[in-house]
Amino acid sequence: MSAVNALRPVTLAELTERAALMSRTDRKYLVPSSLVDYLVGTLADQDADAVQVLQIGDRREFGYRSTYLDTPDLDCYRAAATGRRRRSKVRVRDYLDTGDSYLEVKTRGVRGVAVKERLLRDSATVAGEPALTAAELAFVAERLTVGTNATAGLHPALVTTYRRVTLLDAVDGARVTLDSGLSWTLPDDEPSRCRRALDDLVVVETKTDSRPGRADRILWAAGMRPVRLSKYATGMALTHALAGNRWHRTTARLRADLHPTTPLALAG
Repeated sequence: MSAVNALRPVTLAELTERAALMSRTDRKYLVPSSLVDYLVGTLADQDADAVQVLQIGDRREFGYRSTYLDTPDLDCYRAAATGRRRRSKVRVRDYLDTGDSYLEVKTRGVRGVAVKERLLRDSATVAGEPALTAAELAFVAERLTVGTNATAGLHPALVTTYRRVTLLDAVDGARVTLDSGLSWTLPDDEPSRCRRALDDLVVVETKTDSRPGRADRILWAAGMRPVRLSKYATGMALTHALAGNRWHRTTARLRADLHPTTPLALAG
């Protein structure tokens, strides 16, 4: 991603102010890593002053670890797999470079718009532990759409890790995230025993108010089209004996690109 190095930096506070987008329309693409510089360079060529990259300290790329929680019956996964209009996702997201940790609840609302609400975790008491406190369970219970008693059985179901670069496109008031090195691990595995790792594809996600942005149009012109991809649901389909359902085309494509480090039966 050498084209990112030429961009002007934007602070987290400014990015949040100009493109918070907690209610947004997301479009995801599986892009060969060789095409990412073209995307970033073309955005900058169109308007160099409008494109900036998130920088904290001297870092422009940041490590993420997300621990997804679900019920014993996998209600969150199944609601997404069957395309229910009202569905939820619960995760603990750790920012590996800063040490911050958030509890996040994502819901799918009116017209498919994703709404994310999050709560800063007390690192002094949880220290990266995915088990939720009573206050955190109450926060989730107020927002879940999978059942009033769902929080009683919430447990870690899947862990994802990746590196992220975040762009601000001021023309559209949009964010563009570039996620590389995506891997899926079962919660009871040692960190070194990654179940699946996506090596040569970058997950590009555009986050806009509703309309497609400049990044979408550049990707379309390059032959890329949005794909059905949920880091949680797709990962569950790939690492458990679960049907791919709405993601069957994506899982079929990913099987050709995934690097297995431990044997695992796939279904979908």
